[in-house]
Amino acid sequence: MPVSSLTLLLVLSPGPDLSGESARAPFFLILLCVYRHKHIMFPTTSDLDTELSAVNSILGSIGQSPVTELDFENPEVSFVYQLLSESNRDTQNEGWVYNTERNYPLVVNSDGHIPVPNNMLRVDASGNQVDRTTDFIKRGGNMYDKIAHTDTFTPGDTLYADIVWLFDFEDLPSVFKRYITLRASVRAAVQLVANRELATLLSSQEAYSRAACLEYECNQGDYNFMGNPDGTVYRGYVPYFNLIR
Repeated sequence: MPVSSLTLLLVLSPGPDLSGESARAPFFLILLCVYRHKHIMFPTTSDLDTELSAVNSILGSIGQSPVTELDFENPEVSFVYQLLSESNRDTQNEGWVYNTERNYPLVVNSDGHIPVPNNMLRVDASGNQVDRTTDFIKRGGNMYDKIAHTDTFTPGDTLYADIVWLFDFEDLPSVFKRYITLRASVRAAVQLVANRELATLLSSQEAYSRAACLEYECNQGDYNFMGNPDGTVYRGYVPYFNLIR
């Protein structure tokens, strides 16, 4: 509450009634308690990184009213959510630093198979650029080796693969949430309202947002010219090392 409003409240509020047997509480204290109670029970901050906020952003970009919940019985909301999900999958399928894991261990179960998780987008044998003795793909819900022509391995063995995962929208970095939302907005402008000019304007925002994603990728990826893989140590030339000899 602003200071001026609180001061006005103190001036206009009556004092305690001392004529009766018991004094009543000052009116301004009652109002102040009510204000604090509402402030605690009804926060004014909002989360801008949810699927609901993304759907509302897409709806707003094509001139539609926002919604208070994801009601999939509403055809428009359902279609916009589908565009958001498609953009999310397409973006993550490219393989970024936040959803790519190198040398991920895959343990063969007792049946000799390696079940493929539902959120696995891409998989490749670790070091496959130099080691051509194993080549993994997904087939029939299990890992399949194209070199050995089998999906059966030795139970208990551990194989290592480079995997690109599919994460939920809420678990993504904020720059990717924004990029995915704008990417879906462009599709909505084309498929829902068929407005070419609007799609062009949204595409420019999408390109800017993708540039922010590339900046995030370069900063978080810790890439270098030597191409050192994860789990190794490389210290580049530091000029002040010459001064401590």
